[in-house]
Amino acid sequence: MVPEWAGNEAASKPRKVKGSKPRRKRKLSEGALEEQRLEDEARQQASQLLAPPKSKTEKRKEKRARRRSRTESMESEAAASQKSEEDSEGFSDSDEEEEEAVTLFKSNGEDANEEPTDVKKTKKEAKKVVKNNTASSEQESVQLIRRQLGIRVSGVSVPAPITSFTELHLDSSPNAQQMKRLLLQNIERSEYKEPTSVQMQAIPSFLLRRDLLATAPTGSGKTAAFAIPILANLAAGGGTSSGIRSIVLAPTRDLAVQIRAEFTRLATGKKLHITLLSKATAATIASQTKSKLAVNHDVLIATPLRLVHLIQEAKVELSTVEMVCLDEADRLLELGFVEQVDEIFAACTNPKVQRAMFSATMLEGVEELAQTVLRDPVKVVVGTKNAGASTIDQKLVFVGKEEGKLVAMKQLLHEGLQLPALLFVQNKERANELYHELLYDGVNIGAVHADRTKEQRDDVIRRFRTGEVWVLICTDLMSRGMDFKAVNMVINYDFPQSAVSYIHRIGRTGRNGRKGKAVTFFTEDDMVYLRTIANVMKISGCEVPDWMLSLKKASVSKRKELLKAPPMRHRINTVSGYDLQKANRLKQMKQTKHKGSDSNNQSQSEPGNQNEKTEENASKLGEGKNKWKRHKKNPKSE
Repeated sequence: MVPEWAGNEAASKPRKVKGSKPRRKRKLSEGALEEQRLEDEARQQASQLLAPPKSKTEKRKEKRARRRSRTESMESEAAASQKSEEDSEGFSDSDEEEEEAVTLFKSNGEDANEEPTDVKKTKKEAKKVVKNNTASSEQESVQLIRRQLGIRVSGVSVPAPITSFTELHLDSSPNAQQMKRLLLQNIERSEYKEPTSVQMQAIPSFLLRRDLLATAPTGSGKTAAFAIPILANLAAGGGTSSGIRSIVLAPTRDLAVQIRAEFTRLATGKKLHITLLSKATAATIASQTKSKLAVNHDVLIATPLRLVHLIQEAKVELSTVEMVCLDEADRLLELGFVEQVDEIFAACTNPKVQRAMFSATMLEGVEELAQTVLRDPVKVVVGTKNAGASTIDQKLVFVGKEEGKLVAMKQLLHEGLQLPALLFVQNKERANELYHELLYDGVNIGAVHADRTKEQRDDVIRRFRTGEVWVLICTDLMSRGMDFKAVNMVINYDFPQSAVSYIHRIGRTGRNGRKGKAVTFFTEDDMVYLRTIANVMKISGCEVPDWMLSLKKASVSKRKELLKAPPMRHRINTVSGYDLQKANRLKQMKQTKHKGSDSNNQSQSEPGNQNEKTEENASKLGEGKNKWKRHKKNPKSE
């Protein structure tokens, strides 16, 4: 039977009197238990229906209580796992204790096989928990580091980033360890305090001989990110008797010179052959190949066209190449370069050749092309893709028409530029014109472009680096990869032809964490392309007016035209149009006057003819006078 208090809600539950013996409960049958359970559920449902609605405060309290209970359960699970770990360590310490425990169980008459099996299961489970916890904690710490540094990776088995140069993982061979010590010394001399974001992730991936595609902002240390692992891998390989072991390709000769200087500085103290491919070195390699002499170049730095000429003339052998790296890869994979790069890749017949590509910008089409060349690559993206560095203060200045640029430039000079500074124009003719306009404005100025000879370009760049030249006028030739220390300002005198060009131009300042400033002049004709640059500025974290972002986009055909050829612009000159017309009129008047004086001089240069004409005139005049006298004396005679 069901007790009265269990079935009647009004009846009160019998209270336990202090000091009295507890009443023995009767055992209920299975049917009675089921009936009691159903009645309890019915009462609970009825109480829920009749209960008043809960307030927000009560709901919050319940939510907090649930959170606390979850936290406590997690802590208890962690404590249990830790305890099981300690137990597993205790079990693994000595097998003798297990044997003693087994014999003890047997002696007590219990099942001897049951307890040891449970013990083994506990040990295995504890070890699995420890391994899983360790692996998960390591993955979480790696992901946290990447999130903090703005690193995004993709690929299979991507290695963890390094946080210090001392974490370079080289093999235990004497050559590798010696190279590691030299690299650390040279890195310290180069004043690299700690690796940058791209170096943290790219170096360990490169050291594992993985193909690599890395995109990082300008001035983030990409050159060292591939130079350090290339040198380390060369030392780990032990060296070959002959052949070219690694190739670094750059789009311009000036960038190739800079890359060679970086390799030489990092390899100081190690006998490695680091060669810049020039006319002289190309002739040397060709003669060595022809005479079948040993050609040993550990690192060959070149522009694609010069190396392709050697390949086509069968004057170089690339079957020994172990690593190929493309700096400014997006430029090298554009039309004009991609065919040459493809020919170089085809000549590197080593099946284990490693390929790496680095750039500050990577458009989708170029990236897809790069993915077809790389095998199982590690892809690394640092910061915001296709954006300027966050250390650059970017500004747009409206100048009206083309003539307003020079006025704005002179005003900047008068107010005081943040020197040293770079001025970008769209072609070499305008570079020369601007150079002559600013030459006498009290600023040490220089110009570099493709028409200058190699010696002239090297001299101007050297003077700019040493501080003899304060303002350097240049074209897009200098916008890629060139690393000038402490450039404080970049001025885009002519509007850039694309967002990529803009990013690389302004990337000459704000490097290695320093602050920089970029000013871009734009005219009424440039308004069509303004939105593209405004979007880059917005992505980079700069303040941009809303009206610029809402401008109509330039059509695809217009953008293609702009990429093919820059727009026609007026000549850079301080003289106004009216003054130019006036000067032209004066020039024409002088020319006509000069022609008249030339004719007079010509007549004076023939004295015989002039005397004859004078005599004729005199005789005619004499005849006329005589006639007049006769007429006066005798007027009727005629």
